[in-house]
Amino acid sequence: MSCHVHVKPGFSLCITADIVVAANLTSYLLVHQTAALPTKSFTFTTPACRNVTQGTNQIVMNCADIDIITASFVPEGGEEINATGFNYQNEDEKVTLCFPSILQKGSGSLKIDFVGELNDKMKGFYRSKYMTPSGENRYAAVTQFEATDARRAFPCWDEPAIKATFDITLIVPKDRIALSNMNVVDRKPYPEDHSLVEVKFATTPIMSTYLVAFVIGEYDFVESQSSDGVTVRVYTPVGKAEQGKFALEVATKTLPFYKDYFSVPYPLPKIDLIAIADFAAGAMENWGLVTYRETALLIDPKNSCASSRQWVALVVGHELAHQWFGNLVTMEWWTHLWLNEGFASWIEYLCVDHCFPEYDIWTQFVSADYTRALDLDALDNSHPIEVDVGHPSEVDEIFDAISYSKGASVIRMLHNYIGDEVRGHVQPADLWECLEQASGKPIAAVMNSWTKQMGFPIIVVDQEQHGSDRVLKISQKKFCASGPRNDENCPNWMVPISICTSEDPSCTKMKVLLDQPETTVNVTNIAPDHWIKINPGTVGFYRIQYSSAMLESLLPGIRDLTLLPVDRLGLQNDLFSLVRRHTLKCQVTHKPVWILRNVKWAFYTQMTWLLFSPVSRSGHLDALLRGLVLGKLGKAGHKGTLEEARRRFREHVEGKQILPADLRSPVYLTVLKHGDSTTLDTMLKLHKQADMQEEKNRIERVLGAIPAPDLIQRVLNFALSEEVRPQDTVSVIGGVAGSSKQGRKAAWKFVKDNWEELHNRYQGGFLISRLIKLTVDGFAIDKMAAEVKSFFESHHAPAAERTVQQCCENILLNAAWLKRDAEDIHQYLLQRKAPPV
Repeated sequence: MSCHVHVKPGFSLCITADIVVAANLTSYLLVHQTAALPTKSFTFTTPACRNVTQGTNQIVMNCADIDIITASFVPEGGEEINATGFNYQNEDEKVTLCFPSILQKGSGSLKIDFVGELNDKMKGFYRSKYMTPSGENRYAAVTQFEATDARRAFPCWDEPAIKATFDITLIVPKDRIALSNMNVVDRKPYPEDHSLVEVKFATTPIMSTYLVAFVIGEYDFVESQSSDGVTVRVYTPVGKAEQGKFALEVATKTLPFYKDYFSVPYPLPKIDLIAIADFAAGAMENWGLVTYRETALLIDPKNSCASSRQWVALVVGHELAHQWFGNLVTMEWWTHLWLNEGFASWIEYLCVDHCFPEYDIWTQFVSADYTRALDLDALDNSHPIEVDVGHPSEVDEIFDAISYSKGASVIRMLHNYIGDEVRGHVQPADLWECLEQASGKPIAAVMNSWTKQMGFPIIVVDQEQHGSDRVLKISQKKFCASGPRNDENCPNWMVPISICTSEDPSCTKMKVLLDQPETTVNVTNIAPDHWIKINPGTVGFYRIQYSSAMLESLLPGIRDLTLLPVDRLGLQNDLFSLVRRHTLKCQVTHKPVWILRNVKWAFYTQMTWLLFSPVSRSGHLDALLRGLVLGKLGKAGHKGTLEEARRRFREHVEGKQILPADLRSPVYLTVLKHGDSTTLDTMLKLHKQADMQEEKNRIERVLGAIPAPDLIQRVLNFALSEEVRPQDTVSVIGGVAGSSKQGRKAAWKFVKDNWEELHNRYQGGFLISRLIKLTVDGFAIDKMAAEVKSFFESHHAPAAERTVQQCCENILLNAAWLKRDAEDIHQYLLQRKAPPV
């Protein structure tokens, strides 16, 4: 039975939950839940679409992994009616409460007593293992309800449009901290057990179930107030309050920024940010109580690298944006997840650029989100930004780079097209209509072409000089990673096109809207020796194919660096993608690609000592570049880099000279790539001794670089050991798969051999999709696509079906590319081979 419950406007669903947590935090009992239900305000929808608007003797709710003890309904002013049966529909995650008589139209209260178990699935109401400063293992009880897991903590109508107010009371051990969405209004001894306390929280605003949260555990915190008076706390593991100060600084800067941007104050009296030891996602935007992985919140001034600081700033900016866009206003259904996540993924960069302009964060957006989205959306097995969603497994499947990164990229393009007019609306149709009125531009038609159809265009450009004017011939076709298509039904997009020239590369000279397959654009007052660049800032979500003459004309701007870094990056990425899909031959791109290289390898290989010099005075971008260059040189076996890395690693292990945080990843990678069993033993010892999760993750990600087959197997076994947190197993296996051909084969065999354990551990969530992608996406042999497909036909992973299809497609694309261009690339590199250094 498929059934949706809709609460009509003007009514609220109020839930009061008193939770008793046993001292060992292994199970919980929801003693009492009361839901005030105006029965005239909800409708049951059956598969036959019959609307039940009269009395009923059944109530259908979402429910999973819960045993109901008793349930009753009390009509307003009437007598209690006890439910006589509970019919669980486990596959649909629902329960039907059956009553002996008709529940008449009108208001009343639904009371449910039920029990549940703190699970180890990192979803619903679950336990998170942590170690105390004295070395004792203990558990916290935490929640993760997005997308559809509130039903694992209490029976409810678990849909984003069905909002309610929540009155939450937690009954917890008296030596534990209890947190929820709202501030504490009362804390008193629990009369039935003096080892417990009863903590009552203020009533929440009306909100969706997926945003409800509670946490019980041992934590320290740092506290401040934003300039607009909001109390901000960052909760950390005990003894690590100092590591919460950077996130606190970011949060207190971010809240006023969003208040000004949205012209709406933060509506709650407090906001807590808390680091959770076992956490599947990066973070979760629960209203007033935002939960994070430790690595997405904690920064040690002495032991955290620049990339970690940047990551924390971005994640904090993302989750706090949701406090407005997602929490205050919410999508009606998961079909519009992209607007929720895409907007937050865009505005996190806007916020970080405001708070930390030295990060040059928009260039990094292009190298991360923008490029990732283009690569995925070029596949035949991509999907539109907006997709119909039914079963919970389908919701998990769209938490991907299309919803996040393409969503962010399209919103960035829209923002550039109309200016800074975007505000917090929830219905896309309403939002586009509002923006149309404000801008006078066809926003709905433009955005529908980007959100309702899969893929993106390649913009083909040629030029002719007519006197002092430049005439551009611009056309669009669907870009497919597998190559050009001659399809008469090829889709078209409404494409905002920006144009700049060598006269001022940082300024847009002209904007046009390409709303047809091809057009001609006249750019006035352009000298014959000046170049023209399409898509300045790499803002438009499309690839560009220039004519040979136009591409040649851009080379001076690349050589003298007048073409901005973000544009050189976009140009290089477009050329790479055109070669991969065989639109251009490798030889055509040799010259611009070689000139485009930003890293002067000849200089770096001669100046290794400079790369290893103290980095305390280096800027943020220098620190990122230093780690990148050293990692590449070390992995390639550059003699000077390898010798210096080994020396510094030895001094680090012996405690003589601790490695700066920004140098640890490249040094660890280098010594492992050229190491033996002693190196691996030393690295595993460092992992065991590490007190900070960032350091543990740093080591876990590079362990797979070890070359010997028997040591690779040790690393894979280590991934499933108690030494690695459940959410980090994926990174260890992925690190092995990404390090070498041998590692990829070993990782794939390991995943197959341990599939049941891995699948049960992640229970069909998005981590299983990430594991599959990291393990098999890099294969470049045709037969591997067939093997991967065959395996998952007999080992179903519903939440990863699309990921499997995408991986198989990528494997075939890799194989075709290798066959086509391997020899040409080999000869080219031989010609460029430098003498030994």
